[in-house]
Amino acid sequence: MHQRELFFKHVAQTSPAPLGIEVVRADWATLYDAQGKEYIDLIGGISVANIGHRHPRVVEAIRQQTDAYLHVMVYGEMIESPQVRYATALAKHLPDNLQSVYFTNSGAEATEGAMKLAKRVTGRTKMIAFNKSYHGSTQGALSLLGDEYYRNAFRPLLPDVWHYNFNDDAALAAIDTNTACVVMETVQAESGVIQPDRLWIAAIRKKCSETGALLIFDEIQAGFGRTGSLWAFLNYEIVPDVLLLGKALGGGMPLGAFITSKKWMDQLTDRPVLGHITTFGGHPVCCAAGLAAFEALLDEKWMEQVQEKEQLLLQALVHPKIVSVSSAGLWMGVTFASAQDCKKVIDSVLEKGLLTDWFLFAPHCLRISPPLLIHPEQLKKAAALIVEACNTVL
Repeated sequence: MHQRELFFKHVAQTSPAPLGIEVVRADWATLYDAQGKEYIDLIGGISVANIGHRHPRVVEAIRQQTDAYLHVMVYGEMIESPQVRYATALAKHLPDNLQSVYFTNSGAEATEGAMKLAKRVTGRTKMIAFNKSYHGSTQGALSLLGDEYYRNAFRPLLPDVWHYNFNDDAALAAIDTNTACVVMETVQAESGVIQPDRLWIAAIRKKCSETGALLIFDEIQAGFGRTGSLWAFLNYEIVPDVLLLGKALGGGMPLGAFITSKKWMDQLTDRPVLGHITTFGGHPVCCAAGLAAFEALLDEKWMEQVQEKEQLLLQALVHPKIVSVSSAGLWMGVTFASAQDCKKVIDSVLEKGLLTDWFLFAPHCLRISPPLLIHPEQLKKAAALIVEACNTVL
């Protein structure tokens, strides 16, 4: 059988129509298929490849760590230098209340750990989340996910989870002394890159502080320079109680984390002991790769180019069939009149060597989240192909 047939026969499918490109190589912001065709990567692995594919510093860090050791013991029992070094580096670039890092295998697992932490710290169960939010697909994270279409088939889910609209004052009124936490994306990702109103998100922070509810910011997609600053919450001049990271955290390797104060994190070690455990979370190779990617992001100053590249795209993505473009740095949702129109554009540009996609809760929006190091000429070509598709297929 050919690879394509084996893929459909033996690899579990998540949709009836996967992209189905047989990737044989990926470098920087370009993918190559089995036929040698090149694709400009406008997705970046869903905001994973912030410093591109196979950055040499990441590849070298992986090689060095595999020469030393792989998995040796469940998380937290051994002093493993990749974990220590990466946690220390992250803490150095975070506020004083975000200094204790719990590494997980994924962003969804970071969400799960943070939910448990909020219950443990506050002794409460009520959680507030937002419609059209995405925090992962595991049972707890799914309970927070903001779309009944995706939740309903897997009920019963966690009780006492309440959903409100983003930027709606009704959420403020719902935060009370029974609330364990408010879980929110700093920028809503799967609704098409929607930013919060500055006064509203500041009011959320204030109400959480007044009631003792933990404010949990999900920056699994927004983090690591995607919005032009290292952490998106810096753009709003507020600080969460817990920070969720994933996607770009591992530099292309599977890695997530939830981060809070040592005082609160230590509550997961007592009554019961081993209150949160993982076998492979913080795998030494993943942490080594993630640290190398983090250092490359900072040293090579890719964030300094984000706003210029954002403006390049905003100026180029102009067409009567493009309803609007929402953006938060090098991260955009290009809105069309319908999901059908968006799909036509996606399919058209894919044939011409441009990889993009739609958003989970906004299928009428085309996703743009390329590696931050993508060359301006690639962005110009990508925008031209999207505009050309508007002319030819819409």
